[in-house]
Amino acid sequence: MNPSGSPPPTSLARGADLRRAFLDFFAARDHRAVRSSPLVPRDDPTLLFANAGMNQFKEFFLGRQEPEHPRAVSVQKCVRAGGKHNDLENVGFTARHHTFFEMLGNFSFGDYFKERAIALAWEFLTGDLGLAPERLSVTIFAGDDSTPRDSEAERLWRAFVPEERLSALPAAENFWAMGDTGPCGPCSEIHYDQGPDFPGEDRFLEIWNLVFMQFDREEGGRLTPLPAPSVDTGMGLERLAAVMQGVPSNYETDLFTPLISAVRGRAPGEAAPESVLAASRVIADHARAAAFLIADGVLPGNDGRGYVLRKILRRALRFGRKARLEGPFLADFTELAIAGMEGAWPELGRSRDLVRRVSAFEEERFSGAVATAMTQLDRVLARGTETGASRIAGEDAFRLYDTFGLPLDLVEEVARENGLVVDRDGFEQQMEKQRERARRSWRGAPAPGGTAYRAAVGDRESRFRGYRETETEGAEVLALFPRPDDGLPDDDRSPDGRPPDDRAPDDRNAAPVTELRAGREGEIILDPTPFYPEGGGQVGDRGRLRGESGAAEVLDTHSRDGLVVHRVRVLEGTLGRGQRLEAFVDRERRRGAAGHHTMTHLLHAALRDLLGLHVKQAGSLVAPDRLRFDFTHFAPLTPGEIEILEARVNEQIRANREVLASVLPFDDALRRGALAFFGDRYGAEVRVIEVPEFSIELCGGTHLGATGEAGLFVILSEESVSAGVRRLEALTGGAALDHLLRGRQLLREVSRAARSAPAEAAERVARMRADLKRAEREARRLSDELARRRLSPGANGEAAETPEGSVRRPGIEDIGGVEVWLPEPLRGASQHEHRRLVDAFRDRRRNGNGDGGPWVAVSANVREGRAAVIAAVSPDLEGALPADRLLREAVAAIGGRGGGKSHRAEGGGPNPDGLPALRERVREAVRRIRETPPSGP
Repeated sequence: MNPSGSPPPTSLARGADLRRAFLDFFAARDHRAVRSSPLVPRDDPTLLFANAGMNQFKEFFLGRQEPEHPRAVSVQKCVRAGGKHNDLENVGFTARHHTFFEMLGNFSFGDYFKERAIALAWEFLTGDLGLAPERLSVTIFAGDDSTPRDSEAERLWRAFVPEERLSALPAAENFWAMGDTGPCGPCSEIHYDQGPDFPGEDRFLEIWNLVFMQFDREEGGRLTPLPAPSVDTGMGLERLAAVMQGVPSNYETDLFTPLISAVRGRAPGEAAPESVLAASRVIADHARAAAFLIADGVLPGNDGRGYVLRKILRRALRFGRKARLEGPFLADFTELAIAGMEGAWPELGRSRDLVRRVSAFEEERFSGAVATAMTQLDRVLARGTETGASRIAGEDAFRLYDTFGLPLDLVEEVARENGLVVDRDGFEQQMEKQRERARRSWRGAPAPGGTAYRAAVGDRESRFRGYRETETEGAEVLALFPRPDDGLPDDDRSPDGRPPDDRAPDDRNAAPVTELRAGREGEIILDPTPFYPEGGGQVGDRGRLRGESGAAEVLDTHSRDGLVVHRVRVLEGTLGRGQRLEAFVDRERRRGAAGHHTMTHLLHAALRDLLGLHVKQAGSLVAPDRLRFDFTHFAPLTPGEIEILEARVNEQIRANREVLASVLPFDDALRRGALAFFGDRYGAEVRVIEVPEFSIELCGGTHLGATGEAGLFVILSEESVSAGVRRLEALTGGAALDHLLRGRQLLREVSRAARSAPAEAAERVARMRADLKRAEREARRLSDELARRRLSPGANGEAAETPEGSVRRPGIEDIGGVEVWLPEPLRGASQHEHRRLVDAFRDRRRNGNGDGGPWVAVSANVREGRAAVIAAVSPDLEGALPADRLLREAVAAIGGRGGGKSHRAEGGGPNPDGLPALRERVREAVRRIRETPPSGP
């Protein structure tokens, strides 16, 4: 209950009721209710996730598209956990921060403006919701040197609030801009007075922000009025629910309390209350965010959106472990989040199984990763203790974070417990280096050398005709370039060997040449050309060029600055600028690539149908003889799933469906259901490849005319590429047939070797393997028995009573109170038998069959002209005489080396004749430690 009194007098208090009331209010006032866009923006590469209601309407505000209706209302799914809007580390420790939240918003695209927006907001809050007008206050933009005060909003608000509840604030609080240039304008924020019992800033809670887009900011900062001013408002559902339910924190509303109660119910009674409180809030928030992100197709990964999701999941897991939650819990809480939200968000219910599986899989991964990471952190801490360091180096902290997934705040927490600090500056430097590497490798980065190609051809284009033909007559040579490491003919160079224009021959912007002669390699731009340039995963075409004065082999084809560039080797004569050539594509190679490209589309569709719509292409290679397809998925495929994929693709091949290619406006293609890929750049018109009733994608590659032309499809392998990304390799056409024929031949050979019919070969081999395992187990049993017998009474290493009653101990010597076991060298024993012999000696001492004092064991085995040595020491000698140091000192006598740990080490050498000297070195080492007086007073 609100400390200052009763909650607002309205029945609209539950989160679901508020969501519905907001939509109904504006729908009744001629606003079109628009579904939330996905959390992954469809065509805005500047955004990691949707983080505001206006994201999906950006093109309307920029004037690039016309809305179907001038007014809209929406409840937008939002995530702020990366980039500019990153609230992640605050979540769980404040009353308002969340990773996932719902943004209520109403919008006007050049229709109504300030007067209507203000009146609607006031009517909804005080009328429909029943908030007391005297508890509401408003802010306006105060103006600055470049922008006037929002006097219009000030005048309009005076009709609703008295002057003492109307404040003017600077641009940082009350001026909104889409970017450095473009639409912008002043804001008005509506605040709710929660009462005097709320401390400081918490008393006056901002609940609604009205943005009035009325200016266009040009380069240099100049503002000009927009011809059609617009309105964009945003009100967080979670904050509004807290106000309506009279609670001081969003986490105490019905949007969170079922989850929070469930978390607290899983915590053991002895868990620290503060840990349980933080964990309940963090897990409640993060379970909601994870469920929505996974349902929208995001999977845990090591970069981009996948990395943010993984960080959210692992943060929830880490807080759960701090609160000592028992057993796997993450999947249960994400399912509980779905149960509470699927009424408003049905996509959650449709993705329930996927969300559970991903959450459980990531929790399992994290459990193992944390164990490994903490071991690495322990090593870093131990190294710091040994060197007397007072902090953990930034490089070490970054390696723990980047390689082992250990969050920086966890590293800092453990470091504090050990009296150390983390070099945060060093960590940030490493992080920036990683960001720079990522920027350099960004798929959208411009290719090197583009300016030279474009400059060489001017306004000419290299038109691609390869969809319709593989041979072209009259292809004009627009430009030629020497190969960077070959360059110009010798007589075209200057006396110092440099090309004209004083450019280095390895400069990708080297000046074009007028001709290429026989024996030289270079690059040629043709118009038109039938050669497909590498792109969309498909390799570039190869083939031949022929003209009146020369001929060349096309080694590869790629794209630069929208031009098709052919890498060639001149076979005879000369190729020159302006010549007309005949161009011949290698048809068999093209056909193989086209077949494998069509199969990637069928495979992609089959994967999405089998595994779920979260599957998305993450990379591909389409070659004449194979395909490689990377896709987002969180777990390995089972053999059964691989068989189903093969069957579904081959079913489409047998159906011999026509492969349709068309060019459509981008939006029309998306409306037809074509798959587009985030990060790819698309023009106003796009090429669509469709296999009716099965697959439709945007694609610029070459394809078969019908699926039946592929003949056959075979999956070769499935493996992990990175976290959240799997890879399939497959064959089609002749390559697939060759693979099956090779497999049949191999089966015949296996059958002959197993002396069975091909149909019975697998069963026969399985029986043979079982027999072999039994034989191996028996061999190990006999080896262990032999080792025990070697240590039985009367054998090396154990006391035995003689007929005269005296006791002898063959192989054991007493040196200064240390039992030293130096048995006679074994001859031809296996490595396993040798190790078991030493293990048996150690076990007898450990089990109390010795006298309990310190001991040293060094055993040798001579085999194939080399000596192998094993050394072991009792725990009380590991400090004074570590086994690895003893071994290294001893094996020098046989010209060898070795290593290991303080309790056991192994090594060897090529000179078995030195074994007597080795034994003497062991004795000397033991004498030395027993004769050395203890240090200290």
